Amino acid sequence: MNGFPNCSANYTDIWSHSLVLALGIPQLTINVASVLFNCTVILTRLATKDLHKPISILFCNLAVSDLFTSFSGFWISTLFITNPDITIFGSEDMLAPYALYTTSILSTIYNLVSIGVERYLAVAKSMRTRFRVARNHSIAVVFTNWVLAFFLGCLPLMGWNCLHREKSVSVLYSPFCVNYLFFIAAPNFVVAFIIPLFTYLRIIIILRRRKLRMKACGQATGTYKSAETQVARTSIFIWLLALISYAPFFAGVIFDATNHRCHVDLYPGVYIFRNCTAMLITINCLGNPLIYTLKLKTLGAKLKALKCLSTNSVRACAIEHI
Repeated sequence: MNGFPNCSANYTDIWSHSLVLALGIPQLTINVASVLFNCTVILTRLATKDLHKPISILFCNLAVSDLFTSFSGFWISTLFITNPDITIFGSEDMLAPYALYTTSILSTIYNLVSIGVERYLAVAKSMRTRFRVARNHSIAVVFTNWVLAFFLGCLPLMGWNCLHREKSVSVLYSPFCVNYLFFIAAPNFVVAFIIPLFTYLRIIIILRRRKLRMKACGQATGTYKSAETQVARTSIFIWLLALISYAPFFAGVIFDATNHRCHVDLYPGVYIFRNCTAMLITINCLGNPLIYTLKLKTLGAKLKALKCLSTNSVRACAIEHI
């Protein structure tokens, strides 16, 4: 495959039963746990009627994206256990679950970026702008995220696939084409890592500048120092979780694009790596609710308690709703 005439597309039952179970059962377990956890987050937010806040809409939508990612991951894991060879040689049965999986991952990435930007605006607005993110803004962002994710994720269902073409077929995610995977992965690598890194670094810098100005005016900085430390730790944890979860997948796409070997020559190591990247993505779906519903809630209570301590020369107001 992958455009090489010496590769055979015959189903040769190359997967061993024990290896399939060793990879498939943990995947199923993690996906089920993630589905239950994100359902709990969604139901809790709906029950508490917390969706009037712009950030709560983004949090809830992130849980929905993670829910769909986990559900599609469960679907793919089931197909892997029942017929593992189609995850190597490709099948029409893999198109729909892979498309849903791609759509959900893209939606999660866009939501993570949206949350980072919203947090940055929430911090910066009291410093140099009067712009405030409203509920309608969050709804518009959520709608845009899903439209873009659905459009890009469903391109293989619209015909951009290598189901009946051996040339450029992916050896890891057949029947997807390598050029499609690279088209999806390259720009979203920047979106997933560079933009959140910039926004969270800017938040930390803004808090530090405020603290220094307050200190120069002889005002107490203990609360700001605590908030700055909490923001730094949470931001680093958010970025590292995304890096650990998605970087192996992007590395797999790069390997796929440069690979010149047949499927059977890559078994089992490369396909074990592929399945492990799927588990890492699901672990990210488990980690997101913990970070965004617990850590940021604690941080928000700390920063919300800040009062306007500034004078005309020192604008160091409390950060509301963060």
